[in-house]
Amino acid sequence: MIRANSLALRLFLSATAWTVVILVATGIVLSSLYRQTVERAFDRRLNVYLKTLIADVAAPEENGDKFPQSLGEPLFELPLSGWYWQVTRLDVPKPEVRSSRSLWDGGLPHLEELGVEASSDGSRKSYVPGPEEQRLRQVERVIDLGDEGRYLVAVAGDAQEIAEDIRSFDQALMVTFGVLAIVLLLTTLFQVRFGLAPLKRISESLAAIRSGMAERLEGNFPEEIAPLARETNALIEANREIVERARTHVGNLAHALKTPLSVVVNEAAGRGEDPFAAKVREQADIMRDQVARHLERARLAARLIVVGTVTDVGPVIMALARTMEKIHHHRAIAIDVEAPEAARFHGERQDLEEMVGNLVDNACKWARSRVTLEVTTPNAGKPGERQVVRIAVEDDGPGLSPAEREQVQEARRGLRLDETKPGSGLGLSIVVQLASLYGGELSLGTASIGGLRAELTLPAI
Repeated sequence: MIRANSLALRLFLSATAWTVVILVATGIVLSSLYRQTVERAFDRRLNVYLKTLIADVAAPEENGDKFPQSLGEPLFELPLSGWYWQVTRLDVPKPEVRSSRSLWDGGLPHLEELGVEASSDGSRKSYVPGPEEQRLRQVERVIDLGDEGRYLVAVAGDAQEIAEDIRSFDQALMVTFGVLAIVLLLTTLFQVRFGLAPLKRISESLAAIRSGMAERLEGNFPEEIAPLARETNALIEANREIVERARTHVGNLAHALKTPLSVVVNEAAGRGEDPFAAKVREQADIMRDQVARHLERARLAARLIVVGTVTDVGPVIMALARTMEKIHHHRAIAIDVEAPEAARFHGERQDLEEMVGNLVDNACKWARSRVTLEVTTPNAGKPGERQVVRIAVEDDGPGLSPAEREQVQEARRGLRLDETKPGSGLGLSIVVQLASLYGGELSLGTASIGGLRAELTLPAI
């Protein structure tokens, strides 16, 4: 199907417009040429009758009547048949007129008086009105017989024959050109689709790369499209190299800063209760926290530049559930998992593990005996809508008040609502920031089993 505002539609419409213009122009030219051919054939027929009349008029009187009635054509005998002849003597004070019986009491006009120009042989021809408003094709010629007189000889035929012949030709021409136009348009449609097929392949390949099903454009492309495919593959490779360099730089920077900060903290810790040492430890902790925060954001941003990474959600959730059960086995926490096989996260596996792992670990710390994980894909199978995967983690612990949930969702790094629980307080903050980088979100609410419900919404395929 050709879509609006597409290159295929533009090519098809332009080809259609030119096809219609060419066929219409050709039809007009052919119809005009056929009209001229029919008129010439009709004029030749009239000229035969005209020459016969001229021969009869020029014949000596002893050979018989100068004015035969039929000229071998019965239509000249039928009244108002549309076929007429008329001979007018011009060299007498009162012109003498003789005509065919078909003309009855009517007469034919003089073409010279109507302003019709004479041809090279001295004859004139034109369309004229006849008796009973008939449209006639008339040919006339003046002959000078010297002492025997000067005559205007005219023959006219029914122009309806010309019109009917031309009408039949035009109808046949319209049907033929109509069928030809349909065939040409279907051919044009096929050519457009066939010619643009490589572009469609590139579009599908790019969609496959974006969805993680392919890593580069593969296949042979026409010469005009091949440079585009090569440059696209080069761009993808360059993007991967940039991401790898960024990851390497982030790792190097983390190691370069971690050691000096650890030395500063250890030296300050060795000073005991010295107020100066305590202040150094405090500020060093703040520096370490800020460095970790910005390095983490840089690391996450670099990972998100990678195009087309897709992760199956089910295996990741199941693996995390088993791991958390082992970590919290001393508390006998039961973790229930419900995840459809078709759920796929549009991102990297380690990021999904980090986000869900923090949520499940937090739920296990606060749960009394039970944690549930539920994965849903609400927009699956709905074309045109953004595909998302929702991962809900619930526990049967004490939960959070609305004010506490708002504090957590503000992503204040290091915030701990209860100092009695182990951890640094960075987990939910990391989840919020990482989900935001993917265009997702984390929402907190009340769980159906009594504790906290953390619902993570992420892009899906």
